[in-house]
Amino acid sequence: MTDAADGDGDGPATLRVLGLTKTFGDNIVLDGVSLSVNKGKTVCLLGPSGSGKSTLLRCVNWLERPDQGAIFLGPTRVGFRNAGSRIPMTARELAQVRARMGMVFQHFNLWPHLTVLENIIEAPMHVLRRPRDKAVHTAETLLKRVGLIEKRNDFPSRLSGGQKQRVGIARALAMEPEVLLFDEPTSALDPETVGEVIAVMRTLSTEGRTMLVVTHEMQFARETADEIVFIDRGRIVEKSAPQLFFACPHTERARQFLQRYSVR
Repeated sequence: MTDAADGDGDGPATLRVLGLTKTFGDNIVLDGVSLSVNKGKTVCLLGPSGSGKSTLLRCVNWLERPDQGAIFLGPTRVGFRNAGSRIPMTARELAQVRARMGMVFQHFNLWPHLTVLENIIEAPMHVLRRPRDKAVHTAETLLKRVGLIEKRNDFPSRLSGGQKQRVGIARALAMEPEVLLFDEPTSALDPETVGEVIAVMRTLSTEGRTMLVVTHEMQFARETADEIVFIDRGRIVEKSAPQLFFACPHTERARQFLQRYSVR
């Protein structure tokens, strides 16, 4: 097996997925998917609805357990004690690995009974064992970055969708993750608030954050991604730089997809 710490291209792989397979009953959702995300790069996962993109992200974070294959975060094999072991991680060990991957969900997943500030400091205090004053300082700094410091004492019910998603991004960043996972972060937003979330994500990319993004925002993918991974029916159909993918896709399936979205 290839060393999980080695990457393709110009940097080490922060995240590597090898031969991932996932089925639900007789439905093959992922069929031997392999990809890597190099340190400081943004990889966008594109494809039609139901192609397996979100399931792939949930397997990476071990919210869904894959049937076959391996996931490495740096040298750590996600879900197992070591690279060659079949002994699963304990719940605490898995929580520690998940803390290294910041997940931003499609439907925000904020705790409704906690304020914005409390939502952000909860995991750093209980998973990373950060003192409350340090967790609060970090949370307030991040809220300033996403333009929501004035909302720190509000409950999620008082926020717009775009504001909720920016809180979700701040919550993920508070864990100081090695990689950020975005699962269609704008799909639940109205058109007026999509832009404010995309702006934050673009800033994170230009800062050199390592990001794996499931998205239907073609303009964001074309302008921000370092690599496009196109998935259809659980398989990777095409991988290429965004300039090549959007200007001259290699496969007929990718051409059909782009024509549907009118982005060529």
